[in-house]
This record gives sequence, structure tokens and C-alpha cells, in this order.
Amino acid sequence: MGNEGSREVICWEMRIRVRVALGVTAGVLAGLLGGCSRGLVVRPAGGTLVADGRVHVAGTVVGEADGVSGRGSLDGDKVLVRAPVSAGRVRLTVRRGSAARELGVEFVEDDLASALAPGMPDWMVLHTAEDREAFRRWFTAVAEGAADLDARKLPVEVSDCSALLRYSFREALRAHDDKWYAGMGTEMPGLGSVAQWVYPETPMGVGLFRTRGGVFTGNDLRNGTFAQFADAKTLVADNTFFVSRNLDRARAGDLIFYRLLEDGSQYHSMVVTGAHAEWVVYHTGPVVIGKEHTKGEMRRVLLADLMRHPDPRWRPVPSNENFLGVYRWDVLAEDR
Repeated sequence: MGNEGSREVICWEMRIRVRVALGVTAGVLAGLLGGCSRGLVVRPAGGTLVADGRVHVAGTVVGEADGVSGRGSLDGDKVLVRAPVSAGRVRLTVRRGSAARELGVEFVEDDLASALAPGMPDWMVLHTAEDREAFRRWFTAVAEGAADLDARKLPVEVSDCSALLRYSFREALRAHDDKWYAGMGTEMPGLGSVAQWVYPETPMGVGLFRTRGGVFTGNDLRNGTFAQFADAKTLVADNTFFVSRNLDRARAGDLIFYRLLEDGSQYHSMVVTGAHAEWVVYHTGPVVIGKEHTKGEMRRVLLADLMRHPDPRWRPVPSNENFLGVYRWDVLAEDR
């Protein structure tokens, strides 16, 4: 801001000193400082910030302000900015009446692992309760929407249980604009979208799923560790965390996994849905009965009925060794 900014800071400090030292009235103070600018003064926080999707303090306003444009907001005299998830520069405008000051903030690439989900970059984990709730609602809405579709209209990619998880996860993180609604093929609710980041505008593009174990490093964004495909075993091992084997701990948007020990140790998954987490939605995957082969189908089942399933292997109870438990996506790690 050059000399003008320096002059405004001095004027503000003079106001404070005169008030304290002389106890003068507002009229006398205005006379003493009549030559001072009444514009805004914004002091930058200095340095660069990490592109991690979190909210950071970008600067301090000396005096009062009405608001901040773009990704910014005010908290008292603090100018807050939600970091993007890609490196770059963000410009904010702080306003008070007709006065305005620009504040430039430089963000650098975040190559740090999340403290709560070590296999994921910190920017990928959703940091606000509002975003986590938006993700849950969209994830379950997309899965339930798939169950409502006529089998002939079901997206070709949704061919088994893990494909349903990948599809619902990806669509939950898109920008839900008019074009998106038009392409869904079924009625979808009007919900607020996740604000922290939007698929596929991410540092790793379309590769949402971790495909091998380990702690995240920046190199994982470039070496194929994250991909569009992951089977049920990989999803449970490297993209989710264990919650409980007690269904009372399940929330809408959580997952339940099975490992069918009597059937080649195949993995199977279901999505917990419903206002009270009382339903599950899943795709059966290909079904073979004798010589008859089918593509399988989408199903929606009450958890209470699943607990009484005729085949004990599918009952989600602790005594069933095939039932692995309730799991939660790593992007929801702050909901532990």
C-alpha cells in the first residue's frame, strides 16, 4: 500500500493515543485529525499459506469493515480465507462503504498427510462439519438414486458393490449444477455441495482412490498411487477407517463390509442410508445360479431385515465372522 497505507496506520494509532491521553470528544478528535484518511487499513499476515482446504487468517483489518469478497470472510478484525487445494494466488477485497482494499494471498502445494487419515493428503479430508454433512447427504442420495433407477438406465459402470461405492463417492464431490442434474436420469434432491474441493478439479485429477498402503507423500499424486478404480478390498483397507462392529455406531453415509470366508474370501460392501441409518443400499454383483448368469441388481433393504437374513453369513452381527464391521470414508476422518 506504499506511503498511503503507512499514513493510514499512523492516523489510526494517533486516534487511539489521543482518545486515551486526552479523553477528547469525537468532534475535537475529528478536528485534531482532520487530515487523516478514513479509508481501510489491512495488514497482511505475511508469508505463504498451504493449499490444504482449511480456513486461514490472511490479514488483520485496522478499524471496521463490512465484508470480504471471494473466498474470504471476517471474524472480528481477522480476514479469513478458505485455502484452495491447488497452489496459486487468491485475491480478496475488503470493503467498508465506498472504501476497499485488496489483499493478495499466495498458496503453495500441500504435500502433507492428514493427521487422522495418514494415507490421504490433508487437503482431501473434509475439514468443516458442513462439508462432511454435505458429502454424507450427497453420497447417500446418489446411492439411493441408483437403487430407484430402472435396471436398463443404471450407469454401465455400476456393475457390483464396489462400483456403486466409487460412483456414489465421485458424484457426491462434483459441482451439482443444472447440467449435472440433467444427466442423472432420476430426481435428485436440492442440496448444498461440498465447498472445500470439487471433483475432478483436484491436484490428482480423477484419481480419487488410494490403491496401495502407506503414508501419503507428495509423490503419491504423480506415481499412480491414486486411481479411478479400487476394488472392495482396497476400498476398505486403504480408503476407509474402522468404526465398530456394532451397527448402533453407524451413520448415514457409512459403509458395512463383509469378507465371505466360505466363498474364496470375496469382499462385499453396502451403503448405510436413511434418516436414522436404518437402511442399506447395495449392488449384488454378477449372480450365478447353476448355469444361469445374470448381471445382478441394485437392492435396498432394512437393516432390521438384514439382521434376520436367512443366510447367517449376511447378518451384520459381531458373532458373524464374515461381517467386518462399520467403516467410514477417510475424507470423513474428522468425524471419528
